[in-house]
Amino acid sequence: MKILYIFPHPDDESFGPAQVMSKQRRDGHEVYLLTLTKGGATKQRHKFGYSVEEMGEIRYKEMLDVEKVLNLSGMNVLDLPDSGLKEMDPRDIEKVVADEIKRLKPDVIVTYAVHGISGFHDHLIIHGIVKRVFVEMKENHPYLKRLALFTITEEAAAKQTHFKISGSKPEEIDCIVKVDKQDVENSIKSLDCYVTFKETIDATKIKEQIPDEAVFEIFGEKHEPKLKDLFEGLL
Repeated sequence: MKILYIFPHPDDESFGPAQVMSKQRRDGHEVYLLTLTKGGATKQRHKFGYSVEEMGEIRYKEMLDVEKVLNLSGMNVLDLPDSGLKEMDPRDIEKVVADEIKRLKPDVIVTYAVHGISGFHDHLIIHGIVKRVFVEMKENHPYLKRLALFTITEEAAAKQTHFKISGSKPEEIDCIVKVDKQDVENSIKSLDCYVTFKETIDATKIKEQIPDEAVFEIFGEKHEPKLKDLFEGLL
């Protein structure tokens, strides 16, 4: 099957469900990534003396390495304003998202849960944008079968002390995907691609905390027992 992950920034996939993306590729699924910005506005640029544009190009090159590490079927990195999505006409963001969906025709779409995990406004905006596009397109585009929302558990959120982050309650989680050691290793390798973020990655100790499973909410569906795969139950 075909799955499209949609996130606002470089490294969202690697701090997020990279281990699941790795497993899905090994299982023979088509895995695509759409990133809306090049992430050039990050404060990390000041440490290197880069402009927003220069930092964005460097982060884009880092993402090309991530694409190889995760063996993605395809990746599209746009150049919408990093940290500026809230200033855009949401219809313009919806259009680029819809255009990519129409181009790829995925069975499943994945984006952030409503809290965006970090609470960063670009994360919150992408949740609403993707949900609206999915709902509007699903009626006339039968290839769209499911919208999954990447999240973490409240327990995992409580363990992260470097950032204030949010998780989902047990009853909100609909799918738990188990992965292999190889997938965890690929997730770590994908984080290592972000050389300019090494200091932050090390400070969060995220590489030591990557679990052998990832959790998702499923929009408009309720599953108990919980799904074991994002494609489970789909034709």
